[in-house]
Amino acid sequence: PALRPDGMRVGLGVLEALPGRLRAEQRLFDETGALHAAALFDATGALLCAREDIGRHNAVDKATGYCLLRGIPLNDKLLVSTGRASYDMVAKGVRLGVPILASLSSPTSLAVELAEALNCTLVGYLRGKTLNVYAHGWRITP
Repeated sequence: PALRPDGMRVGLGVLEALPGRLRAEQRLFDETGALHAAALFDATGALLCAREDIGRHNAVDKATGYCLLRGIPLNDKLLVSTGRASYDMVAKGVRLGVPILASLSSPTSLAVELAEALNCTLVGYLRGKTLNVYAHGWRITP
């Protein structure tokens, strides 16, 4: 099922700050230079959790699992990942109720189509002051 067209909004300035906040949590990346990371934030940019793994899907599963095991709702959170945003990442986020997915990397064309169809805000190339909004940009406020 698609996400509801109401609820969470995030300020552009908050969104722009998240790559740096995620990078600050990547302790293993500092040692290896070769790990993906995923983190969940609220609309103010407060970090709920960040996790690293060699696989981008595993990093997302670790971060979302942390919240699910603690009963933390995800319908008012945004997920930021260092890995490519693929259709299965969008599907996973929507199933969990996450309204905003952002990647420091690129989305696939199928991810963009799925995000559009399921009312999910999809951001790619999130790199501080630069980013691309691919679907449902109305959740991002100036």
